[in-house]
Amino acid sequence: MKKIYVASSWRNVYQQIVVKLLRSHGHEVYDFMNPPSRSGFAWSSIDPNWENWTTEEYKAALEHPLAIAGFDSDFDAMKWADTCVMVLPCGRSANTEAGWMKGAGKEVFVFQPSEQEPELMYKIYDGILSSYDELAQQFRQTSEV
Repeated sequence: MKKIYVASSWRNVYQQIVVKLLRSHGHEVYDFMNPPSRSGFAWSSIDPNWENWTTEEYKAALEHPLAIAGFDSDFDAMKWADTCVMVLPCGRSANTEAGWMKGAGKEVFVFQPSEQEPELMYKIYDGILSSYDELAQQFRQTSEV
């Protein structure tokens, strides 16, 4: 059984399906949308006008208790996990999370169920999976080792 961090975007329609599939194979999975003992972090919880912030307002918001709690929850889960599945399409946070996890010596897989712009640096990761069947096969094999 693996401890898996699923990195993705709040707007990604595949994220919840991936969480369920990995759990169905017996893995422990951190779901940033539904973290244990709290709700998922959203900038709009700090300020409904967050999309219009200046850089200074953004920097100040990083020190808000909700931002600190959200960061701590996700970063603690990144440290806890031994594997990351980055579900495309995603944004800067998921790429930062996957990069940190690979740099920390953890396994990282990219799940790309639909066509995306190619990214050369994804070559540093342990694999690019392109279908639910391929994802299930990868984690079925690793769960039996």
